[in-house]
Amino acid sequence: MTRIHDMGGRFGDGPVQPEREDGPVFHQDWQARALAVTLAAGALGQWNLDRSRHARECLSPQDYAAFGYYEKWLAGLADLLVETGLLSRDELRQASGSAAPAAPPEALDPRALRSAKVAGALAKGSPASRPSATPPAFAPGQAVRSLRPAANRLSPGGHTRLPAYAAGARGRVLRCHGAHVLPDSNAHGLGEAPEPLYAVAFPAAELWAAPEHPQDEVVLDLWQSYLEPA
Repeated sequence: MTRIHDMGGRFGDGPVQPEREDGPVFHQDWQARALAVTLAAGALGQWNLDRSRHARECLSPQDYAAFGYYEKWLAGLADLLVETGLLSRDELRQASGSAAPAAPPEALDPRALRSAKVAGALAKGSPASRPSATPPAFAPGQAVRSLRPAANRLSPGGHTRLPAYAAGARGRVLRCHGAHVLPDSNAHGLGEAPEPLYAVAFPAAELWAAPEHPQDEVVLDLWQSYLEPA
């Protein structure tokens, strides 16, 4: 992530307020519809999970700061629909603020996500484990350091899953999860490029100048190309 989108570990945003476990899944009806339309559009197969995340990170800093969670989803989805040619900007403008009549089943794209398959699609998720010819370079217990800066080294300014607050920090490998799709490549149409993914534990004192509990640890899942021997 870049700029304002990389909010993890940043000071000044206030405390995290956990929601009650018995609270509502959605606070407003439109949020459920935002999830539904995102799933339905994704089922058309025109983009992958990493590209959809990158689309949200491409929102302007003003919009990203002002939008709520599902507003970011819808804004990123609108951009993807136009970029892939599924909709034009004019079609989006015409649909804004109006309720279009539902299309009859026979008019739907054959790839459309039907209601009977929604539960299965949600349960399946988007598995990203893959076979890889790249062997693990690090073993459990080994000291490693994350690269600095936290940047996409395949597509400058592009998507990465290495958070800025962890760049250059020293930690230890807890385990290797096997090989997984590399987001830095997959988000930009450069192929899945699977490589080993590790759970790495970082002492709080490595991540922040004045942690409240210096002996606490933060565990991050990081790809092999994000790490070097410490």
